[in-house]
Amino acid sequence: MAIIAPLEIHQAGTDAMNAQEKKPIDWQNLGFDYTRTDFRFTARYSNGSWSNGELITDEVMHIHEGSPALHYAQQCFEGMKAQTAKDGRILLFRPELNCERMRNTANRLSMPEVPEELFLKGVKEAVRANAAWVPPFGSGASLYVRPLLIGIGENMGLRPAPEYEFRVIVSPVGPYYKSGGLSVISLAVSEFDRAAPHGTGDVKAGANYPGGLYATRKAQELGANEALYLDSAERKYIDEAGSANIIIYTSDNKLITPKSDAILPSITRRSLMTIASQDLNLETEERPIDLRQEVGSFVEVGACGTAAVLSPVGKIWFDETWHSFHGNGEEVGPVMQQLYDLLQQIQSGEKEDSYGWTTEV
Repeated sequence: MAIIAPLEIHQAGTDAMNAQEKKPIDWQNLGFDYTRTDFRFTARYSNGSWSNGELITDEVMHIHEGSPALHYAQQCFEGMKAQTAKDGRILLFRPELNCERMRNTANRLSMPEVPEELFLKGVKEAVRANAAWVPPFGSGASLYVRPLLIGIGENMGLRPAPEYEFRVIVSPVGPYYKSGGLSVISLAVSEFDRAAPHGTGDVKAGANYPGGLYATRKAQELGANEALYLDSAERKYIDEAGSANIIIYTSDNKLITPKSDAILPSITRRSLMTIASQDLNLETEERPIDLRQEVGSFVEVGACGTAAVLSPVGKIWFDETWHSFHGNGEEVGPVMQQLYDLLQQIQSGEKEDSYGWTTEV
């Protein structure tokens, strides 16, 4: 594992930040895929304490074959983006909330918390050191930042790991959905459950996701982009999509979003609800939403999250038919467009950040 000496860590980040030339990449045509960048940040937890952490160049993780992350899914992750502002600054969006969410997940999975100081240090150093990989302003792309925490070390029985690694990797990415930009997608209600009541649906555990791959494949067979899950207890209330939370603009001029203990608390969703209330003067509600009883009041629907940002949902498949929304399910609605524009303008520094959400790297 190639580790950069402490004095070189600062220099590596400074050199990258000062570099005027971006990597020779076709930024406009990036997919949401992994691209190897120059540096990643890593810290180890052992004997009850965390190391200071360092930047390394090796993208391969060398862990023991008995690690609980491999056998018992004792691992979690976060996702955020870094963007280049018009004035050249590199901005993060509400990273302290990602730290808080990872802390909640770690507690639920019996893993040590990553202190906020170490979390933010790792994120900022990884972004600084890879500044040449941060897409230029106006490209439509961003630098995806993936902090992860895994249980490592010799183990065989079902118990917490003896050691842990916290790592931050970054990769330039384009839109999550291949259609690119703010394009309409479709969802299909899944016959499978995403999370059990009082389970781990409200934390960002890695084990929550592979089971959804099959549900997504079945949704795609119906012509949808993604699966939409209903609550596991009664199968009537909207939970979330496989990779995003749900927001809905209704005929009574409200922006509503599902309320459930099985839903991952999305930072993007929380921000959009604030923007809807404060900037668009919409009444907002977080409450259980009965899909079949209320679908007639849906004017616009959106899927939101760090990866997807905000993708308007044109139609939803359930009860053997498609239910379409704004523009017969073919057009981006005005409310979703405004929400997307305002969020993006704050994240990229185009609009004054009156909420104090952005952090300069």
